[in-house]
Order: sequence, then C-alpha cells, then structure tokens
Amino acid sequence: MDLGIKGKTALVLASSRGLGQAMAHSLAREGVQVAVTGRNAEGLAQTVKMIESVGGKALALNWDLADLNAIDGHVQTIENQLGPVDILINNTGGPPPTPASGQDPQLWQKSFQEMVLSLMKITDRVLPGMRERRWGRIITSTTSGAIVPIRNLAISNTLRAALLGWSKTLAAEVAADGVTVNVIMPGRVATDRLRQLDEARAKRENITYDAVVSASLKTIPAGRYGDPKEYGDTAAFLASQNASYITGSVIRVDGGQVPSI
Repeated sequence: MDLGIKGKTALVLASSRGLGQAMAHSLAREGVQVAVTGRNAEGLAQTVKMIESVGGKALALNWDLADLNAIDGHVQTIENQLGPVDILINNTGGPPPTPASGQDPQLWQKSFQEMVLSLMKITDRVLPGMRERRWGRIITSTTSGAIVPIRNLAISNTLRAALLGWSKTLAAEVAADGVTVNVIMPGRVATDRLRQLDEARAKRENITYDAVVSASLKTIPAGRYGDPKEYGDTAAFLASQNASYITGSVIRVDGGQVPSI
C-alpha cells in the first residue's frame, strides 16, 4: 500500500531506541525524510543507520527535551536541512518507576517539563506551518497506563493522561486545516524499557524475571509481547494520506490487553 507520504519530512522525538526508533524506521521505509532526536549518540547513530539501510534520509539531533529554549534552534535546523516538518511524532522517554505518594515536587515538575510541556511547545512551533500548507500529522505516543494506571508508574500514568486531553482538544481546533492529531498507545511491546520494568518488578516482588513475563502474557489476549515494528507501522499509517479522516483518536497497540472499551 502506498501511504502517500513519500518526500514528507518527519520529526520523531526520543528516537535513539525503542518505540521512537521503530516509528522513525517505519516512516523512512515509506520514503519520509526523518529528523531523529535523543541524548545517546550511539543510539542515534544506530537509528540513522537503520534509516539509511532502507534508502532513507536522516538528520540526527542531540536534543534534551527538558531544555525548552533549544526548541526553536533545533526546528530551524530541520527546516534548513530537510524542509518544514509535516509529521511530528511526540515521544519521550519514561520517568523512573514511582508510587503516587511521597514524591518530590521537583521530580513532578521536571517530568512535566520534559514529558508534557516540551511536546506542547514543539507542537506549537511546527503547527502554524502545517496549517498554512493545509496538511500535517501530529501523533503523540503515550502509554496504556493513561487509561488503566500501571502500578508503580504514577508519574507516567499521570502526565501521559494529560496528553490525552490536550490531543483531543487540539484535534478539534485544527481538523478543518487538514491537520490530524492522534494518540498511539502501546501495551507491552518488547523494548529495552519494558525489559527494565519487568526486571524491576521481579526484584520488587522477589520473583524471577520469567515469572513476571509469564504473568504478563496471561493478561494479553494475543498471548505475546508486541514487536516494535508493529507499533512503528501503526504510527506510519496514522501519518499517511490514507488516514486523513482519523483525528482525535486513541489507537491502542496492545494485543487486546487493555480491558476497557
């Protein structure tokens, strides 16, 4: 299927590994030029290599999302080297596992700036151009914990739930301008981050890692963890011309795990 986005320019945040890397790779396979960001030079180089292996063009940016003052300069670099951003993938790394109570307010503030405020400001930076060109895609990657809170991930559950309300509100504001705004939500997709969380749970509950995985699989109707490529390809479809009538939606890629409708 031709997704109709060859030659477009995408900015994929936090794409040096994991789901961000998978989304960048899937877009590149569709002929999209991709600006990739992160703080891990080795991971960024790997993402660039993956993109170039499918004939794509990539621009790597060492970008700390907590630094709001760096946004304009980074976006200007992308515009100068690749062109205006047509597709924005809002993605961030995960905060440390924590309970809801007893957290330092500075940790909440730091996490909010990196995981929420930065995404809003980056979106505001590229959105006027999308509206002027009457074409744009804004896709925000969150977590299933925003719908069904995950134990010991209070910061992630809380802040990413805020992104759902923001995305839905924004979608209605820009739909008539040809810009779609959607949320993509992973369940248990096999990334390094998920392995770290499973290992942390094993240590916390004094059980084996394999026991954690076995218990998790029992909660997933599909009976397996997701492949990052499946998540990346879902993002690429939402970015496509074919998905131009999908906006204000939350798309779950979870193997049926989330029990709510």
